[in-house]
Amino acid sequence: MSAQKRLFLLDAYALIFRGYYALIKNPRINSKGMDTSAILGFMNSLLDVIRREKPDHLAVAFDKGGSTVRSEMFQDYKANRDATPEAISIAVPWIQELLRAMHIPIVEVAGCEADDLIGTLAKQAEKQGYQVFMVTPDKDYAQLVSENVFMYRPSRLGNDIEIWGVPEVLARFEIERPEQVIDYLGMMGDAVDNIPGLPGVGEKTAKKLLAEFGSMENLLENTHQLKGALKEKIEANKEQGIMSKKLATIITDCDVTFDEDDYELSKPDVAKTDAIFNELEFRQMKTQFDKLFGGGAEYDEITTGDNATPKPKKTNEDQFSLFGFEDETERRPDSFYATLDNTPHLYQSIEGDLPTKLLLNNLLQQTSVAFDTETTGIDALNAELVGLSFSWEKGQGFYVPIPDDYEQAKAIVQKFAPFYESETIEKVGQNVKYDLKVLKNYGITIKGPVFDTMLAHYLINPDMRHNMDVLSETYLKYSPKSIETLIGKKGKGQLSMRDVPLDDIKEYAAEDADVTFQLKQHFKPILEKAGTKKLFDEIEVPLLSVLADMEAEGIRLDIGFLNQLSGQFDKEVQTIEAKIYEQCGEKFNLGSPKQLGDILFEKLKIGGAKQKKTKTGQYATGEEVLGYLAKDNPVVADILDWRQLVKLQSTYVNALPGQVDAKTNRVHTDYMQTVAATGRLSSNNPNLQNIPIRTERGRLIRKAFVARDENYTLLSADYSQIELRIIAALSGEQNMIKSFQEKEDIHRSTAAKVFNVPLEEVTRDQRSNAKTVNFGIIYGVSAFGLSNQTDLSRSEAAELITAYYNTYPELKSFMGKQVDFARDNGYVQTISGRRRYLKDINSANAVVRGAAERNAVNAPIQGSAADIIKIAMINIHKRLTQENWKSKMLLQVHDELVFDVHHSELEKIKPMIKHEMENAFPMAVPLEVEMGTGANWLEAH
Repeated sequence: MSAQKRLFLLDAYALIFRGYYALIKNPRINSKGMDTSAILGFMNSLLDVIRREKPDHLAVAFDKGGSTVRSEMFQDYKANRDATPEAISIAVPWIQELLRAMHIPIVEVAGCEADDLIGTLAKQAEKQGYQVFMVTPDKDYAQLVSENVFMYRPSRLGNDIEIWGVPEVLARFEIERPEQVIDYLGMMGDAVDNIPGLPGVGEKTAKKLLAEFGSMENLLENTHQLKGALKEKIEANKEQGIMSKKLATIITDCDVTFDEDDYELSKPDVAKTDAIFNELEFRQMKTQFDKLFGGGAEYDEITTGDNATPKPKKTNEDQFSLFGFEDETERRPDSFYATLDNTPHLYQSIEGDLPTKLLLNNLLQQTSVAFDTETTGIDALNAELVGLSFSWEKGQGFYVPIPDDYEQAKAIVQKFAPFYESETIEKVGQNVKYDLKVLKNYGITIKGPVFDTMLAHYLINPDMRHNMDVLSETYLKYSPKSIETLIGKKGKGQLSMRDVPLDDIKEYAAEDADVTFQLKQHFKPILEKAGTKKLFDEIEVPLLSVLADMEAEGIRLDIGFLNQLSGQFDKEVQTIEAKIYEQCGEKFNLGSPKQLGDILFEKLKIGGAKQKKTKTGQYATGEEVLGYLAKDNPVVADILDWRQLVKLQSTYVNALPGQVDAKTNRVHTDYMQTVAATGRLSSNNPNLQNIPIRTERGRLIRKAFVARDENYTLLSADYSQIELRIIAALSGEQNMIKSFQEKEDIHRSTAAKVFNVPLEEVTRDQRSNAKTVNFGIIYGVSAFGLSNQTDLSRSEAAELITAYYNTYPELKSFMGKQVDFARDNGYVQTISGRRRYLKDINSANAVVRGAAERNAVNAPIQGSAADIIKIAMINIHKRLTQENWKSKMLLQVHDELVFDVHHSELEKIKPMIKHEMENAFPMAVPLEVEMGTGANWLEAH
C-alpha cells in the first residue's frame, strides 16, 4: 500500500506580513535602497517548509481584491486596516516571480481571499485521499481542520513549528468540534478584519458560552438563560452575531480546482532563481537554495502527530530530489559571482631579505596601496600578526608571512615602516581601525592619507551591511574566499590562522587586499558625486586614529566596588520579589511574560477587560504597556523596578569584571562608526552608551569607572543642550537664538513665552512641561505622546504644542522645509553633508510616511550633534598628541567626553578642552560645555 500523499498550501500574505514585521526593527535594505524584508521573510518560510517536510505537492494562495461576498454582506469588513506597507506591495511581484521560477503554482481568484481558496483546495484534496497542511499563522484556519487537514504554523522567534490536528484545535479553543471555531470567532469578533462579534464577549466568555450552548444559533435561541448586561447586549445584537459568524466562515466552494499534476513539486529553474536572488542581493538565501536543490541525500520521514509517513524518492525524469539532481549532467552553471577559482590572478608570498626589499621598493613607488593584516584573533589588542598583504592593481597581490616569535615578527614588520608611515602614499583598508591597533603593537603608526572602504560605504548607504564579502558581491560581483574554508566554523575545533598552509593563507590574504583596492576604486567617485568626500576625509577617517587610541587606552574599573554592588542588588532583588509575590498572592516566574500577563490581567484584572495581546495569544507585558499602568498600580511599578534592577545586574554589575583585559587590567570598549545611520558612535564590549543616567542605580554603575591611579582624576566634559542649540541655529528661530545668546535657562524662557508669564514667575511644573516639549519637538512629539509624558490632558497637551509653535514660528517652518526637501531629494543632511536617506518619505502608508517625516527633522539634528563632537574629538586628540600631554581622552558617550587627567595638568587642560569643544563648529547659537572632575565617572559627571 502506497504512503498517503501530502499537499502543502501556503497563505502568501499571512506569511509575507509576518516576515515583514519580524524584521521591522532591523529591516533588510539592499544597495539599491530597497526594503527586502517581506520577500526574505516569505522565502524563509517557504524554504523551511520544503527543507523540513519535502512535500509531494505544494501551492501558494494570494488574496486578489478582497472578499466580494463578505464586503457585500458587511460594508465595513476590513475597513479599519491600514494601507499595505510599500515594502509588501513591492515584494509581491518579486515573490510571484520566484514562485514561477520554482514552478510552484500561484493560486489567486478575483474577489476571493486566500483562506477561501485554501479551504476549497484543502477539502477537494482531502476527498482525493491527500493529507493537507495549511501553512499559516492565522488561527481562523482551525475551523477547517479534520482527520486529514492540518494547520501548519511556521516556526518563529526560536519556537518550533506547530501542527494542529483535531486534538490540538479542540484543546486550544476548548470546544468539541473544529467547526465550532466559526462560532467562537463570530462571538468574539475580530478587530483585524473588523468583524463586530457580540458586544461584551471576549475569549473567556466565548469559550464559556460555547461550552454551554454549543453554537451561535443555539445561544441566540436561548438568551432567556442569560443574565444581566450580557443578556441585554446579546439580545440587542442577534443579527450582528449571525452576520459575524457568516463573515468568519471560510468559504469552501470557490472557483478553483486542485490539479494533482500541476501542484506536484518539480525541479526549479535554478538559473532564473539565481538571477533573482542576485538582483535582490540575497547571498545567504541563494547559497541555502542551491544546497537545498543540489546536494545529495535521501528523503527522510516527516512526523505529524503520532503518524510517521515514509516518503518515496522521486523517479520521474522531470522530477528532482530536494537534496540532489537526478541527472548529474544537469548541474547548474558556474556561480553568478566570480571567485578565486574562476578569476585570473597573481598572488605571491614574499619571504627573505631580498624579496622583502624589492616589495618595499615597489610599495614606495605607488600613490595608493590596499593593505590588510592577518591575525590570530579578532581582539586587536591581544591578536598576534600572522601576515601582511598588499595590492595596488586588480588581480595582483603580495603576502608577507610573519613568524610567531614577537621579536622576529617586529623586525619584519618594522621593515615596512617607511610605507606605513609615508605621508604621501594613500593606505587603503577595510575596517582600518583594527589594523591600526594591531600594527601599533609592533611599533607602527600609520600616517598619511587613508581610505577605509567600510567607512566609505557607510556614508554611501548607511542602512546596508558593510562587511567586505557583502560589498564585494554587491558591487564587484565577486565572492571572496570564506575564512571558514581555512579554519573551520566557530567552536572548539576551529583552527588558528597560524595552522593554515602558506599557499592557502597567501591566496586568502592577498585576495582581501585585492578586493579592498577594487572597492576603493568603485566607492571614491560615488563619495565625490554625493558631496560626502569632504566629510569622509576630514571627519570620519581622521576619527579612526582617535578611536583606536581611546580603545587602546581603556579605562580602569573598580571590581571590588562592583562585587559589593552585586551583593547589594541581590538583596534588593529578593526584597522586591517578596513584595510583588505578596501583592499578587502567589509566587510565579517574574521573568516569564506569559505567567506575568496571566497574573496581572487574568487574576488581578489590572487595566480593565481588554488588554493587548501578542500574536502568540499571550498578554503583552512590554515596557510601553506596563509603563502606562504603573502610575495607578503599585505592583506594576514594582515589577518595572525589578526588571530594571535585574537588567543592570546582568548587563553591567556582573558582566563588567569579566570584560577587564588581563594584560592591561582595564576595560577597552570598541567604538563603531558604521552602525547608527545618524552618524552617532556606538560602543560594544561593553556598551557604554546604554548605562542609564537618570536612575540612581544606573548612576552607581558609573561609580565603578575610576581614574588611572592616585596621580590622576577623571574629567567629564558634556555639551549642554546641544540638539536644541543646533535646531535653533539651523531654523534661524530668533526667539530661541536670543535666549541662548543671553544665557537664559532655555526651558524657563520657553515656559515664560508659551504660558505668557514673567520669567521669574514660571512654576516648576511649567518649566518641566516646557522642557518636555523642547526635547520632544525634535522627535515629532504628538499631543498623545506629550500627555503620556506629563500630567497634562490630551487637549492641554495639544494647546501647549500649538502655543509652542506660535512662540517659535520659524521652528515650524524649518520642520516643514526639511520634510519638503526630503520628499524632493529622498534624503536630508547634516551641517557637514552627512546624508540620511529616507526611502519611505513618499509612502502611501501614513504611519510609515510619518516615521520618515519625523526622521527628516530629527536626523539632521542628531547627525549634526554627532558631527560636532567628532570634530571636537579630532581637534583635542591632535593637541594631546602634538603637545605631549600626559592626560588622555578615554570615552565618548553621546554628548560627553571623559578624560584621565594628570593632576599637574588639570587647570591647564580644562580651558583647552572647553575651547576645542565650544569652537568645533561655528553657529549663530553658542555651544556650551559643562565640566566636572572626580575620582570616578559618577563624581566627574
